[in-house]
Amino acid sequence: HHTNPVGKEWKWAVDDPKFILDTAVKHHRSMINQMKGVPGVKPERFEEAQRVKHCALSLVGEPIMYPYINDYVRMLHENGISTFLVTNAQFPDRIKDMGPVTQLYLSIDASTRESLKSVDRPLFSDFWERFIASMEALKEKKIRTVYRLTLVKGFNMQEVAEYAKLVTLGKPTFIEIKGVTFCGKNEASDLTLRNVPFHEEVRAFTEALCQYLAPDYELACEHEHSCCTLISDVKLKVDGKWHTWIDYDKFHQLSLDYYGGGTSFTALDYAAPTPSWAVWGAEEQGFDPEEERFNKTVRAPSTKLKDAEDS
Repeated sequence: HHTNPVGKEWKWAVDDPKFILDTAVKHHRSMINQMKGVPGVKPERFEEAQRVKHCALSLVGEPIMYPYINDYVRMLHENGISTFLVTNAQFPDRIKDMGPVTQLYLSIDASTRESLKSVDRPLFSDFWERFIASMEALKEKKIRTVYRLTLVKGFNMQEVAEYAKLVTLGKPTFIEIKGVTFCGKNEASDLTLRNVPFHEEVRAFTEALCQYLAPDYELACEHEHSCCTLISDVKLKVDGKWHTWIDYDKFHQLSLDYYGGGTSFTALDYAAPTPSWAVWGAEEQGFDPEEERFNKTVRAPSTKLKDAEDS
């Protein structure tokens, strides 16, 4: 329905986890099939995409509010599907109750009470207390945990020291920093393209933040074409080599062992080596050299169209 459900508690119809999974896979394959024969789509990639391997529980609404979120996540894992769950850091008790997730994110959109209220427009009057409690709950998790910082120029890029203080509360495995994506003007947001930072600005912010976090954290990775950087706990640097990637086969085996007997595991147990082209400072800046990059040619607007717009 292309609207974001908003509420302090669950007040909507509750779908069965199996229904959600079956329907999601069905629609995924339906969308993929529309790409058959499209120029540029590689046959081997088309076939690979038929097999659902990953699930991002994010973007619309607050996934951790779903009453059967643990059942759903378990079902995904039992079907060999990894999980990336993003929560807005307003439901600390739900974070505490959350079982294993491949990677658990907190959206850290600001570092002070005032800026968080301005950027997120929270529903709860005790939003700051919930924010802090969510980070403290994350600290108890042994799986891969992430602070996701979305930088909005003019709103939250001047608070480096304050962000560093928040990192000490939750001790995440990673701090992922990215520039905000402008999706066009709408009534719900005052953002414009001027609020979108360049990759160089995101990089500079990352370096400044990491200075506060040393020696427990270091610059690990960057993804220039996504305007995204990564700071990692030094525990993921094994024998001088970063292990920020995920061994998915190992994770699924660990999660099944957990469901079978409650055996706990940590982020290091399913860490995989980071490719050289993805580490911080690499010439490729996160772009896989085995892939071919396509740059779309943008045509300049015709004089006739410009004249019509000016009139």
